This record gives sequence, C-alpha cells and structure tokens, in this order.
Amino acid sequence: MSMIHPKIEAFENSALRSDLPNFRVGDTVAVHYKIVEGDKLRTQVFKGTVIKRHRAGARSTFTVRKVSFSVGVERVFLLHSPRIEQIDVVSRGVVRRARLGYLRNLQGKAARIRDEKDV
Repeated sequence: MSMIHPKIEAFENSALRSDLPNFRVGDTVAVHYKIVEGDKLRTQVFKGTVIKRHRAGARSTFTVRKVSFSVGVERVFLLHSPRIEQIDVVSRGVVRRARLGYLRNLQGKAARIRDEKDV
C-alpha cells in the first residue's frame, strides 16, 4: 500500500511523460533542454554519460556527466520536466553497476565505458 494520498498520486500520474526513450546507466545521451535567457527561449544540448538514475515516479531524476575543456561537468535533470524537449540515446553502454560515481576519479581512456556493439 502506498503512503501517498490518492489525490497527490493522481496529480503526479498526470505529469508523467510517455514520449521519452528507454535509457540506462552507462548510456551516452544528448539531452535537449530549454533555457530561458532574458526574454528568449533557446534549446541547449547537454551530451554525456548517464551515471545515476533515481526512479521516483514524477520526481524521477537522472545525472549526466561530461568532460568539457578537461573539467568534469555533471547535471541533474528531472526526467518528466516540460523543459526537456527530447532525449537522444547516442550509444548504449555496458556496465555492471547501478551508480557510476567512480568515473569522477578517472581520467582519459580509463574513464571509457564499453559500447554495446563492442561486446
């Protein structure tokens, strides 16, 4: 039995998006995200590796990590946010764990993830 009030549960279920692709931890994704700059709305693409997923219905999040100008950048996205325009799965990674936090300590070739087609 869920501890969530039925009205809250119904509201959260109405916020769920069904147009998002299936992706897992280890996959490389390109997240097209809407950004407001002043009075303009533009789309920015954040391409990186999914290192964490938090599955919690409408409050689900996923963390994407990329290396930009030799600095690691991580961003947490709300999965069902209306600001996400689309998510493209660039490649499928083969990993054996649910959280890839250890990638933060690795650099260069050591931080690579095997691709599904290489297995």
